[in-house]
Amino acid sequence: MFTTGSQELSDIANALASNGTEWRFNPPAAPHFGGKWEAVVKSTKFHLRRLIGESLLTYEEFLTLLIQIEAILNSRPLCPLFDDPSDVEALTPAHFLIGSSLATLPEPSLEHVPTSRLSRWQSLRQTIDRFWTRWSREYLQRLQAVSKWKHPSRQIMVGSLVLLIDDRLPPSKWLLGRII
Repeated sequence: MFTTGSQELSDIANALASNGTEWRFNPPAAPHFGGKWEAVVKSTKFHLRRLIGESLLTYEEFLTLLIQIEAILNSRPLCPLFDDPSDVEALTPAHFLIGSSLATLPEPSLEHVPTSRLSRWQSLRQTIDRFWTRWSREYLQRLQAVSKWKHPSRQIMVGSLVLLIDDRLPPSKWLLGRII
C-alpha cells in the first residue's frame, strides 16, 4: 500500500543528497532538541489551554479553532522572501506547506463584545481573536529577547525588512515594511 509513497520519498531523499542536503533528525521523545519550533508548540498549547479552560466545544468547533490557529502560526514572517528593497513580502511557514502565503478574508473583531451577546460561531471567533492577541504579543516579545540576548543583534539599516506592530490587524496579518 505504501510502496509508491516509499519509492517517491526515497527518490526525493536521493536527489536532495546528491545536491548536498544533510539530514539531521531529533531523537524520539526529546522535544528539547526542537529549539524554536518546540517553543512555538509550547506557547500555542499554553494559550490554547488558557482560552478554552473548562469550555465544552463540539468536535467541529474545536477543529475550526485548531485550523484558525494553524493559519495564525503558518502566517508568521520568518525572513524576507526577496532581496529586492521594493518588495515587502516575507517567507512564512505557509510557503513551505502550500507554496505561497495564506490568503484570509477579513472579519470584524469580536474581542470586546460581551460574551452573553454572541452566538456559538461568534464566540469561537472571539476565542480566535483572543488567541491572536495574546500569542502574537508573546511571539513578538520573544523575537526581541532572542535577538537582544542570545545573539548579537543586527543593526537596522536602509533596506531592512521590519515587522511593525498594529493591534488593529486581524489574525494572520502581519504589517511589514522596509527601512528607506
